[in-house]
Amino acid sequence: MAKGKGGNTVAAVWEIAEPIAEELGLVIWDIRFVKEGADWFLRIFIEKEGGVGITDCENMSRAIDKPLDDADPIEQSYCLEVSSPGLERVLRKEEHFAASIGSEIEVRLFAPDENKKKSYTGTLSAYDEESITVDLAQESIKIPMTKISKVQTVFDFSTINMKES
Repeated sequence: MAKGKGGNTVAAVWEIAEPIAEELGLVIWDIRFVKEGADWFLRIFIEKEGGVGITDCENMSRAIDKPLDDADPIEQSYCLEVSSPGLERVLRKEEHFAASIGSEIEVRLFAPDENKKKSYTGTLSAYDEESITVDLAQESIKIPMTKISKVQTVFDFSTINMKES
């Protein structure tokens, strides 16, 4: 973000994107501003009741393009990407965890824990600012947020009824 414009890049973009998304009947799931190789990417993840389609992504991308250019919250060149958070979505914010209670999740840890495990898959049963509780087949475990590198929902692809053409 250019100096003197206040806040960080993601917060500034969120402020611009949220009302636009609402006008389009969408909700902002997440925004990430990341460097990959020599290139910068501004990724806006949207969702809505019933799921997000390519038209939703296109409409959001077109609607936010000019307001982003006018506000100029990003100093360097970047590529704008608008998409759904996907079926296996990363949980990073309190709202993400709240919306995913009862969902199957995969938790990856920074380092192996006392059980010598670096990941767990189970049902998210509780969360707070300091930890999440995951119900496994035989037990529930409480994992401190400080030990978690990534949490994402797990989608059971075997439930999809694929018909041959």
